[in-house]
Amino acid sequence: MCGRGRVKLIDSTAVIDSSAELASDVSVGPFSVIGANVRIDSGTVIGPHVVIKGPTCIGKQNRIYQYTSIGEDPQDKKYAGEITRLEIGDRNTIREFTSLHRGTKQDQGITRIGNDNLFMAYTHVAHDCVIGSEVIMANGASLAGHVRLNSHAILGGFTLVHQFTKIGQYSFAAMGSAITQDIPPFVMVGGKPTRPHGINSVGMERNGISPEDIRLIRKAYKIIYKMNLRLEDAIDQMEDLAGESKELSDMVSFLRNVSRGILR
Repeated sequence: MCGRGRVKLIDSTAVIDSSAELASDVSVGPFSVIGANVRIDSGTVIGPHVVIKGPTCIGKQNRIYQYTSIGEDPQDKKYAGEITRLEIGDRNTIREFTSLHRGTKQDQGITRIGNDNLFMAYTHVAHDCVIGSEVIMANGASLAGHVRLNSHAILGGFTLVHQFTKIGQYSFAAMGSAITQDIPPFVMVGGKPTRPHGINSVGMERNGISPEDIRLIRKAYKIIYKMNLRLEDAIDQMEDLAGESKELSDMVSFLRNVSRGILR
């Protein structure tokens, strides 16, 4: 039986810039490259052949798999080498061949990612995106620049999201969706062309949203999508319906701040 031996946290083939700041228990696999102005907090595990470029700040207990590209320059022709950032929270899982890019000065200069997210293989987060927490991006899903992806949203495999689009919390996009306008919270979309298909009641139930709130959200969905109202009129009716429901109030607030119109 093999002996356990001593755990080696930093592989001898890894290349780490002298200005990078790694907590003492961060693990870095073979042939990974960590550049200048990178900070990585405790408990994070970096696999082999990972490239991390700064300025990038990575929080605690993240798991970054092999062949990922973290904090690279934005794919924006206007980018001219300005100092911009990528900030990643805690307990995220970032699978093989994922790419997460820094921000641009055309926005706030920061790409932000929250906590407990799952980025499956080949996913892409472009410059200036803001991602909440407990989001799932399935294999090959991609965000263009300046996208807002709110907490608990799920993007099915190979979903594509247009730049500047907002996607509400607890929304669900089926495999291969092409999202070119904002998706309200709690709404499911899919098909070709991509269209709304009801509310994500299963996701809401799993996350403890009350049956009464789910009933109100289902009624709000009908107001938006079944009554042929102008969006402004639909919002007014939803506001009267919301009462003390935080979830429905959040939906109303989202709709009052859409940037590209909603997918209808």
